[in-house]
Amino acid sequence: MRFLPQPSAWTDPLPAAAPPADMAVHQVPTGTYETRAAFAVRGGSFRERRHFAATAVLIRHPEGDLLIDAGFGAGVAAHVASLPRIARSPYRVEATVGRQLDAAGYDRARLRGVLLTHSHWDHVSGLDELRVPVWMTAGERRYAAEDPDGKVFRAVCADHEIHEYAIDGPPYLGFPAGYDVYGDGSVVVVAAAGHTTGSVIVFVTVPSGRRYAFVGDLTWQLDGIRRRVERPWLMRALADSDPAQVRRDLLRVIALADLMQIVPAHDRDAYQGIPRLPGLPEPAADGDAAGRPR
Repeated sequence: MRFLPQPSAWTDPLPAAAPPADMAVHQVPTGTYETRAAFAVRGGSFRERRHFAATAVLIRHPEGDLLIDAGFGAGVAAHVASLPRIARSPYRVEATVGRQLDAAGYDRARLRGVLLTHSHWDHVSGLDELRVPVWMTAGERRYAAEDPDGKVFRAVCADHEIHEYAIDGPPYLGFPAGYDVYGDGSVVVVAAAGHTTGSVIVFVTVPSGRRYAFVGDLTWQLDGIRRRVERPWLMRALADSDPAQVRRDLLRVIALADLMQIVPAHDRDAYQGIPRLPGLPEPAADGDAAGRPR
């Protein structure tokens, strides 16, 4: 099996960050869908089944909260039915982000918007219950408006405000530029335009000093980081707009792996240690499939 070259570990000082004392990060799992490991990561087995996470992340900040992605929505069955048959797989659902926020007694007036890592269906389905602005770059907005894989986005966001932002700040952790959301270094977005033409990575630093890299679909599983492997060739060809750019950005993130928690969007294990919303139970174990997504 072909492994990516081992990049040199990041040795420069980490960027300055001053997260407010009451800032927090929570995972909001909304379900999983099933695929074979052979389709998830290079070298994976056809016999092994992987349960891909559909999980949003809530960033609580005194200047207003943001969600990273939106997970499965109330209309997930219709969203799945709109996919090509080859793109569907068994799935199970939990409560949507909106319902979990309400169950936790969350004040939705605090929510400034949903910051998308990219616009594929399993990252935007939950926008059907979240009437807040959608944060995305101009490049991802064009992709979502034109690409066949933006069909669900166009359906759920027809009446949403789109908040475009530009990634035009100083270089950040080996990436050419960053966008400092709050101006305090706690949340910095970088371009990773290989999976889609406007995909991003969201770096988050919490008051304890712990750092996270929410990498979206740069790699679907932690194997991509730990074993330095890409998606299988066929999946790179089908799923990525620019596989070579994905490879370059994957190597940049691998170089940071000893300094922060890397969180591929679809690896359930990657969310370990990130608390759920206060007062909500831990996710249920996987049971019978409830239907079929991508």
